Amino acid sequence: MAHNLQYDLNEPLNRAERYPQIAHDWASLFDTNAGWTANAANFCALLTAGFGWWWVGFYRVRSADSTLILGPFQGPVACTTIAKGRGVCGTAWDRDLPMIVPDVDQFPGHIACSSSSRSELVIPLHAMGEVVAVLDLDSVRLNDFGPQDLEALLPMLELLQSAWPVVVSGEVLD
Repeated sequence: MAHNLQYDLNEPLNRAERYPQIAHDWASLFDTNAGWTANAANFCALLTAGFGWWWVGFYRVRSADSTLILGPFQGPVACTTIAKGRGVCGTAWDRDLPMIVPDVDQFPGHIACSSSSRSELVIPLHAMGEVVAVLDLDSVRLNDFGPQDLEALLPMLELLQSAWPVVVSGEVLD
């Protein structure tokens, strides 16, 4: 399915103006038949195109060994596993709370997958009453994320959470 974005990244819009455009595009892009992984990949690409952040991606929970495993993302290479409670992503998972970190160098135990990352926003995703993944956003600018980002992203993530894989007879259907 071809899709033309509703904006130009070079256009000087603030986030309050950009988020409604992103939400509109996300509603058009989301494909109920494509599964979680394909939709998550498009979500990452959409946020990257819309905001130009350094890194946008997901880590999925692997319960067997209490780690997060790298999922769909846009940006430079990344850490492939993160332990529960470690770094911003592992802490957001462990506490089941979104985390806005204005300066990652000030976050105790920050995992530096890239030295270019300066601020971060991590949002847990839920399915079946548990955290199943986290959305990780990294910026090269200090203090780049705030409550307005969280407020705008949560409804879009609800749509993505609805596509979480179903397990039938031990097989993940995604």
